[in-house]
Amino acid sequence: MDDGRIIVRLAQPSDHIYAQQIADETERSAIARGSGISKRSAGSVNEKIAAGKAIMAVSATGDWVGFSYFDVWDNGKFVSNSGLIVSPGYRQNGVAAEIKEQVFNLCRQKHPESLVFSITSGAAIMKLNTRLGFEPVTYDQITHDETFWAGCKSCVNYDVLTGKNKCNCLCTAMLFNPANN
Repeated sequence: MDDGRIIVRLAQPSDHIYAQQIADETERSAIARGSGISKRSAGSVNEKIAAGKAIMAVSATGDWVGFSYFDVWDNGKFVSNSGLIVSPGYRQNGVAAEIKEQVFNLCRQKHPESLVFSITSGAAIMKLNTRLGFEPVTYDQITHDETFWAGCKSCVNYDVLTGKNKCNCLCTAMLFNPANN
């Protein structure tokens, strides 16, 4: 998407200037929605940018617009799409859909044989995932890597997840299987 106002692209090292804004907005958004969005530090955002695992959206004037990234789990068996956030002033303009599509395509390009998963409590992300070929699955069909689940500790629903032995939570797990698409 490059309509003269918003550019959605692979994150660049110079995008580190947006890391704190992204971390802060992720936390504010979780609080405002009262939903399960785990916190992300500016340091973790910078790690994703430096590793070439992130998509960034910026305005033509250099404002931060949106962000998402992917991570690899279980020696490449799984890839997760995570951290999709759009700055409030740019929401409802299709930016999230473009970011989601680009982060999905990036992880598919780098890991074409991997199963791609996303967990979300948001209907809009579920719709975007469905459009990309994801299907709802049970938690036993995605990674069991403790590092992934440790990312949920800052979520308001973590007690639900642990109370159910990480078998389910309020988020929906969705999976893209390249063998089926």
